[in-house]
Amino acid sequence: MFKRIALFLITNAAILVLLSVTMQLFGVTGYLDRSGTGIDVKGLLVFAMVIGFGGSLISLAMSKWSAKFLTGAKVISNPSTESERWLLEKVQGQAKRAKIGMPDVAIYEAPEINAFATGMNRNNALVAVSSGLLEKMSDDEIEAVLAHEISHIVNGDMITLALIQGIINTFVFILARLFGHFVDRVIFKNNRGHGVAFWVTTIVAEIVLAVLASIIVMWFSRQREYRADAGAAKLVGKEKMISALHKLQQAYEPSQLPDQIKAFGVSGGQGSGLRQLFSSHPPLADRILALRNN
Repeated sequence: MFKRIALFLITNAAILVLLSVTMQLFGVTGYLDRSGTGIDVKGLLVFAMVIGFGGSLISLAMSKWSAKFLTGAKVISNPSTESERWLLEKVQGQAKRAKIGMPDVAIYEAPEINAFATGMNRNNALVAVSSGLLEKMSDDEIEAVLAHEISHIVNGDMITLALIQGIINTFVFILARLFGHFVDRVIFKNNRGHGVAFWVTTIVAEIVLAVLASIIVMWFSRQREYRADAGAAKLVGKEKMISALHKLQQAYEPSQLPDQIKAFGVSGGQGSGLRQLFSSHPPLADRILALRNN
């Protein structure tokens, strides 16, 4: 899951910058009034929505390609080993029970235990697992990981994330330019067009606001993890899912669990305060407790 979110956010940010720069180069701003001195709020809103939702939806459309490109994941088309054949059969069986189209199944080389699911819709998705996961987890635990990712697909988490990110992009874009306009006009007394102060302030504000807004994305991610765990429990059984979470606790001590080491995107979610706000996953102990109480 962490990889899924990280890959999406990286792609989204790159596309957002590309769209913004391209429109600026072609002189398409759309948010200055006719006098060139004030902000056309309606124009800014439309412009921001085009950039914000455009970047998010393009990221979603590219999610499978970008995930394979950035991780080096190789889709299994013709299984060459018993392990690959077993993996395909498990995903196929779970997809059938979940009533979704068969996702592409891929393996990527990485020593850590990890996996992710991505894709534009539930019938055109990708499930990828690391080689480390296949080596370090039992068959039952791997089956639970796969069910967790299938549940993310069934729940439409990537689509929901894209919509949330589109809204966030829009507000970040608008607020950053309002800050830039204020600094340019009020502090630097520029009364025509937009000067250097506007662009510098806008860029800094976009970075700061995007970081703060990511708290919303992370909160959403944490809630969806509980739901994906519950979905996996329904598909393969509660004990298998709990066993997979316990394996993480055994493999990585809570105080030593690096942010990039996430089983099927699992994070230990350790820490409190600001660190917890920016965590994409709840603590493993909380997830296990939630499963036991359901």
